[in-house]
Amino acid sequence: MKNLMTSIRLTLVLVVLLCVVYPIVIASAGKLSKGKGDGETVSVNGKVVGYANEGQSFTQQKYFWGRPSAVGYNAAGSAGSNKGPSNPDYLKDVAGRIDTLLKYHPYLKRSDIPAEMVTASGSGLDPDISPEAAKIQIKRIAEVRGLSVEQVTKLVDAHTEAPLLGMFGPAKVNVLKLNVGLDELAKPAK
Repeated sequence: MKNLMTSIRLTLVLVVLLCVVYPIVIASAGKLSKGKGDGETVSVNGKVVGYANEGQSFTQQKYFWGRPSAVGYNAAGSAGSNKGPSNPDYLKDVAGRIDTLLKYHPYLKRSDIPAEMVTASGSGLDPDISPEAAKIQIKRIAEVRGLSVEQVTKLVDAHTEAPLLGMFGPAKVNVLKLNVGLDELAKPAK
């Protein structure tokens, strides 16, 4: 009987702690963060065009392309494909992505293509690419938009985020923010 009462008390304490206190602490931390816990939105002229931490599909040649998605960028079905590197379907998908990149970037060799540009992320919603993945696209975008390579390179450099505290994680470029910056750069002067 003593063990039963101890178990009941422990269960009640854990229920209050994990079902009441913990969610309140996490929700409060979210409200204090950038985006107030609702996600960091990116706006153009007061209109929300997307979320900074959720990958989106950019397929037009005038935009930087992000990492492929195994779920079609559908946040409701966030997941990877779970196909291993020897799966024939996976290899066919990767080969198709390589062929597409080479078609629109004829100046590249297969060895120049970063793996992230042809493989989907674990969530299928990765919003960032490496600076290298952005740089292989600069020439295409400069040609399509009639901009100089130097202008587009400066834009990529300006949107490159260094690792956290200079040492945690890789350098990265948010594709949505970069493309919004690209549209701003390409606007005619008033």
